[in-house]
Amino acid sequence: MIQTIIHYFLHFGMPLIIAYTFFRSDYKRVYLILLATMLVDLDHLLATPIFSPNRCSINFHPLHTYYAMAVYAVMLFLPKPYKIIGLGLLLHTLTDLNDCVMTYLNCPQCLSDASAREVVEWLVRAKSP
Repeated sequence: MIQTIIHYFLHFGMPLIIAYTFFRSDYKRVYLILLATMLVDLDHLLATPIFSPNRCSINFHPLHTYYAMAVYAVMLFLPKPYKIIGLGLLLHTLTDLNDCVMTYLNCPQCLSDASAREVVEWLVRAKSP
């Protein structure tokens, strides 16, 4: 339950905070652009099954790959609105990565076949004392 709340806060609340904090004069438009980047999840329609509660999206779906994330990072150096779109796409994938880490912490065996398992394990080890 808490994982779901955090996940949706990061998808909907954090973009609003970022838009209002860094783009105050145009925050409504920026927020809508950041929300529109969630259309990246349309690549989930290519998966079978379309939804799997314990699947890690990172490096599984085509628009959630490391290569795609590199493109999103490059977009940060382009003019608006591309920089905002890149920011939204990176926030989206970081939210999904956070979800993978939380799933792993609750059920490591659930991600035994995950493409991003090594990254998730590295992040878990890095944050452990």
